[in-house]
Amino acid sequence: MRPALPDKLFFRIGEVADLVGVRPHVLRYWEEEFGILKPMKTRGAHRQFRRRDVELALVIKRLLQDEGFTIAGARRKLRELGHVEVEATAAKPEEQSVTLRAELVTLRGELASLLARLDGLGARRAPVVVLDERSLTPARPAIAIVGRERAAEE
Repeated sequence: MRPALPDKLFFRIGEVADLVGVRPHVLRYWEEEFGILKPMKTRGAHRQFRRRDVELALVIKRLLQDEGFTIAGARRKLRELGHVEVEATAAKPEEQSVTLRAELVTLRGELASLLARLDGLGARRAPVVVLDERSLTPARPAIAIVGRERAAEE
């Protein structure tokens, strides 16, 4: 019986391991052995499996564990089933946009986390540098360093 996949674009390695029924290190090993299993990697080198990667991992598990194929036999069977090794070519534009969107979502999360940490610092923030326009002359520009409260007023 095939498990129902959640309606998501990307899956983390732990989620895929749970869905397939293997440990994460097995998925990493299959990545090395089967050139067609290529999850994307984020900037932080975290694997993000697409839906087709999860479906392929389910097929590989069935071949290796349920049907008793060896790694080489499973590779041959995958080729017979129409799965072709991934070439090191440029990604299609739609794949690039999906990849870029995933990176932007990850980056947005990191920025939100940084902002929350900054808000947690409260009064310990660094002073704000403000140009004092009233005493600004070409010969002597003046810079006033003011506290957070005064900078918020201006």
